Amino acid sequence: MRTRKNMSKYAGIYNDKNGGMTDTGKVIRDAWVFGLIPETETCEGWLSTAIQDLWDKTSKEWEKYGFLVSNLPEEKRACFERIQSEAIKRANKEGWDPQKDIDDDVL
Repeated sequence: MRTRKNMSKYAGIYNDKNGGMTDTGKVIRDAWVFGLIPETETCEGWLSTAIQDLWDKTSKEWEKYGFLVSNLPEEKRACFERIQSEAIKRANKEGWDPQKDIDDDVL
């Protein structure tokens, strides 16, 4: 049984690999869009159980919109697009290569 002491802590979206372009980073950005956490919250130091809880909450929010950005209300869609655009710019500056992620998924 894993104890709280043995559980790993998340590095935070700005310390995550690929400039935060990971599944966990996506969940955090989505949580910002839905107002589940403030955009200042990077989740640095969070335990995996807290990240999973946030994942579940964002999934419930996406479910309301059929998991489609195009179904988001205009305000949330604009927020999503702004957050994603900023994340892509930041990740590119840190050397993120989206093609490599695609190639790795195919292998």
